[in-house]
Amino acid sequence: MTSDAPVEARPPGGKTFFGHPRALSTLFLTEMWERFSFYGMRAILVLYLTASVADDGLAIRESTANAVYGTYNAMVYLMALPGGWVADRLIGARRSVLWGGVVIAAGHYVMAIPARWTVFAGMALIVLGTGLLKPNISTMVGDLYDRDSPRRDAGFSIFYMGINLGAFIAPLVTGFLGEKINWHLGFGAAAIGMTFGVAQYVLGRRNLGEAGARPVDPLLGADRRRALTRIGLVTLAVLVLLAVLALAGLFTVNSVVNLLTIVTVLVTIGYFARILTDQEISGTERSRMKAYLWLFVFAAAFWLIYDQAGSVLNIFAADKTDRDVLGFTFPASWLQSVNPILIIIGAPLAAWLWLRLGHRVSTPVKFGVGLVLNGLSFVLMAAAAQAAVGGDLVSPWWLVAVYAIQVAGELSLSPVGLSATTKLAPVKYASQMLGLWFLATAVGDAIGGQVARLAESWPEPTYFLTFGLASVALGLGALMFARQIRQLMAGIH
Repeated sequence: MTSDAPVEARPPGGKTFFGHPRALSTLFLTEMWERFSFYGMRAILVLYLTASVADDGLAIRESTANAVYGTYNAMVYLMALPGGWVADRLIGARRSVLWGGVVIAAGHYVMAIPARWTVFAGMALIVLGTGLLKPNISTMVGDLYDRDSPRRDAGFSIFYMGINLGAFIAPLVTGFLGEKINWHLGFGAAAIGMTFGVAQYVLGRRNLGEAGARPVDPLLGADRRRALTRIGLVTLAVLVLLAVLALAGLFTVNSVVNLLTIVTVLVTIGYFARILTDQEISGTERSRMKAYLWLFVFAAAFWLIYDQAGSVLNIFAADKTDRDVLGFTFPASWLQSVNPILIIIGAPLAAWLWLRLGHRVSTPVKFGVGLVLNGLSFVLMAAAAQAAVGGDLVSPWWLVAVYAIQVAGELSLSPVGLSATTKLAPVKYASQMLGLWFLATAVGDAIGGQVARLAESWPEPTYFLTFGLASVALGLGALMFARQIRQLMAGIH
């Protein structure tokens, strides 16, 4: 629930943030530090998991580490669904962001403890905290503006710059500390970053006005007690299941990863089945959801490849690239900063291009282009892997070129998909569709984690070429059937 007067009309003391409500600075910095912690930890996670015991790592097999990484990313996005529900029905977006930040920081501090068990316990906390923070902080940004405010899109653009700024800086800090000094020191830097984010969020709360102050559709009385009881029972059931698996000797990293992958896919199937069989949505809305199902599949396939940057490509950077510059071998994780800086540079160009092209290029065509570019990045990666056959170290510029192609694909698909999600949503499910868009990333990362297991057993050139060509083929298919999908979209471009 928001106040009748928009926050942007009454910034405290007349102060603004680049001409926007002062509250935007608080949310900008919170998101920047949260992304700093997220991408900072993610940049060194697989490297830590696969590092030898002599190098203070966990010496986990590369295939298992890749699957853990993919599943972790999937859970982060999957938990956005219950996180949004908790804010809407129980505690409001503002408190969800606060408690989410606290839990995230706690998770990183746990990972900073030099013990074998802490990495998985810490990741579990980070997943829970991110589920509370990630979807709801974006909601609060929207609450700063009237729905039809001409400055709304510009405000979100500034906010998203915070995401990429944090993602750019993080690997440079955590990568150096983790790879050059101690892994847990790198995790600790991520914890300190999130602590900064929480502290400035608390100090800046006076700027927020009524944004996110209360649940938009609160559960009251018996309904609230019933919901809390169900949450308690589900939590107890999960704990019992984990205990049974442990007693049966089945509580292993691989079994948990496989279980969570299955859960992610089943939740997605259930979500689409619920919407498509709902008799309350109109025929036009059902047609649009059928079109959206195709876009969802394309997006999941895109993230399956794209998000291997932090796993398979990160390991390649560590083992097979010549990172020596004037006698200094820079950390492999530093290459994880290439993606966000390219997005910062490329996003305004992409926005200008789509504005110029207008409706001449439809959403399915843009998705097809994104998939083709994503596939071509892996085809180029196959060439890099072939050059490294025999133990030769290759130039890191191979990876920079791969990331540049992937970013071009992302800018063709990701913001376009977010926009299409809001336009194709049935009225009844309008508030839930953003969570469904997050599910595309969750499914892609979950399945991608399983696919990435093959990178250890297959020849690397074969691995990259196979999935690169598969993505190109799927993209070409999207282009071929773009007209039919657009017809299903029933007037939506």
